[in-house]
Amino acid sequence: MSNVIIIGTQWGDEGKGKIVDLLTERADYVVRFQGGNNAGHTLVVSGKRFIFHLIPSGILHPGKKCMVGNGVVLDPAVLIGEIDRLAEAGIAVTPDKLMISLYTHIIMPYHRALDLAREKKKGKTAIGTTGRGIGPCYEDKVGRCGIRVHDLLDKEMFRRKLAATIEEKNFILERFYGEKPLDPAAIVDEYLAYGERLRPYTGNVSEVLQAADASGRNILFEGAQGTHLDIDHGTYPFVTSSNTVAGNACCGSGIGPTRIDKVVGVVKAYTTRVGGGPFPSELLDDTGEYIRKVGGEFGATTGRPRRCGWLDMAVVKSSVRLNGLAGLAITKLDVLTGILKLKISVSYNCRGKCIDSVPPELDALEACEPVLTELPGWEEDIGGMRSWDQLPRNTRNYLQAIEQYAGVPIYMVSVGAGRDETIILRNPFDA
Repeated sequence: MSNVIIIGTQWGDEGKGKIVDLLTERADYVVRFQGGNNAGHTLVVSGKRFIFHLIPSGILHPGKKCMVGNGVVLDPAVLIGEIDRLAEAGIAVTPDKLMISLYTHIIMPYHRALDLAREKKKGKTAIGTTGRGIGPCYEDKVGRCGIRVHDLLDKEMFRRKLAATIEEKNFILERFYGEKPLDPAAIVDEYLAYGERLRPYTGNVSEVLQAADASGRNILFEGAQGTHLDIDHGTYPFVTSSNTVAGNACCGSGIGPTRIDKVVGVVKAYTTRVGGGPFPSELLDDTGEYIRKVGGEFGATTGRPRRCGWLDMAVVKSSVRLNGLAGLAITKLDVLTGILKLKISVSYNCRGKCIDSVPPELDALEACEPVLTELPGWEEDIGGMRSWDQLPRNTRNYLQAIEQYAGVPIYMVSVGAGRDETIILRNPFDA
């Protein structure tokens, strides 16, 4: 038995979905524990491309149980849409394959409306949210006025809870943002229908995970976004609205911290970021554009082009510390093929001082200049390589530099988008 957390080490988009999909072969349960449909995990299996926003990536494997934990904020329309699209592709998502925690908070129409209205009002100072209502939903959760999955299953309770909050939400939308109010009657009809559709999928995820752990099952926890988008430890305020670090796998699913065995951090072989916020190693030149084009660096959720830059080891090293990483999974290494002079940002020059971790102050990070080391690149096609020894010497040197600066070993190396295009050096489910 082994319980493993997969976490992003950068600003999201590291390729966690592929790693989770790969490791699901050894897992019995796959758990999504935070975030909402502002996340997008893209998988390529047998030449087919799948994008998941809420359903855990392990759903493509038969005989596995996927769980949506209480730390997630759930847009029921999006989840139902994913279930229906998978059915059209010949993949039946039945209640024996997917469970939603009864404690999970629901994204309501006013959450989306407020999210969009705020960004619109901020104008040039907007932080670049996806507009999916994630932040406002987490606000209501903390403000103790949220609506949870179990409320959708109780008609009278749902009506009472909606009535208690819709007046305030409409007042803010109309009077402060100048937007149209929402019709509570229409919301009741729409969301109670969602509740009936999802009723067979609901349950107590915490209790199921406890039983699975006690019976020696393997559990895989799937993080969304990345460490430096964490609401506490990320580049605040340019962050998401949840805790993306490994510690939240316990809070967001209802399992005790003593039950976790390993945490693996997913590292893209370069760095990307979507939206605003400081990015010391960003490339605003032809190399950055080359990486964006070859890597297909456009958001799976929004389609927005991602900002691209050299691998930033201050970012990765901070993630090693914050998550207690046992090892790394390197993704999209093949994208760097053909760049003959590669660079890694190994530390920062921050106002004349050398630092090797991400500072908490936004203005300090904006003042940081990357300290770069140069390594020779490679031209060989590595997509068909399946062992360490097959990799070109310069590729191995690049990976060894990552290990050296991170201080933890590499477990896996992805050399292409396909499930099989991966070199496994160590499986985290092994003792």
